[in-house]
Amino acid sequence: MLPNHSGTLVDEESKTQWRVPEWFAHLSDLQLEQLRVFHVELISFNGRINLISPRSERNADIMHFADCISAGEALLASTAEQEIYDIGSGNGLPGIILAILDPARKIVMIDKDARKIEFLKHVAGKLNLKNALPVHSRIEDLPETSVKCAISRGFASIGKALVACRKVAAPGMEYYHMKSESWVTEAADIPPQICSYWQPQLVKKYTLPANLASMHLILTKRTE
Repeated sequence: MLPNHSGTLVDEESKTQWRVPEWFAHLSDLQLEQLRVFHVELISFNGRINLISPRSERNADIMHFADCISAGEALLASTAEQEIYDIGSGNGLPGIILAILDPARKIVMIDKDARKIEFLKHVAGKLNLKNALPVHSRIEDLPETSVKCAISRGFASIGKALVACRKVAAPGMEYYHMKSESWVTEAADIPPQICSYWQPQLVKKYTLPANLASMHLILTKRTE
């Protein structure tokens, strides 16, 4: 990557930008380097595995990395759980980023696509993330009541996500969802038989840099 006239790193081959160090200057040099390498690997593998929309490659630092760092920091501040599941992880957003942000917590990344799990194993190995565990599985096939804390991004609507995890959810499970403004509608559409067991609440509303899009981290907590 080379700096452009503003100092922003630009990959001359893919024309992607890398401005995360400008937006998250509080992160350590190691974290910033791990994030940069993850970004490079994500773009490199995207043509073969379809990890993100090709249209989002150029601004992946905003649309994917800034989003997941902001939500990830809010989640880590919100929960004391030491094992966090990324359900429907796929491309490692936000699972890999959570593992970078807090090396002391175990991040379990669940996905049914074997190729994407192999990508996550590759990235975890390249970044030496001992706390990142990719698992090839459907969420429904995990042991019953085994998940105490989880997050999803782009996995399903809030209601469908809660249905999918109803057997694996431990009592009091914290399930975080990364959503746009549509979260209010999704919360209203949760089936009554599901909603009676889960309490949704807004954890944090945050604005992505540069494009000013508003995003939300929503927590649904199991009430039994």
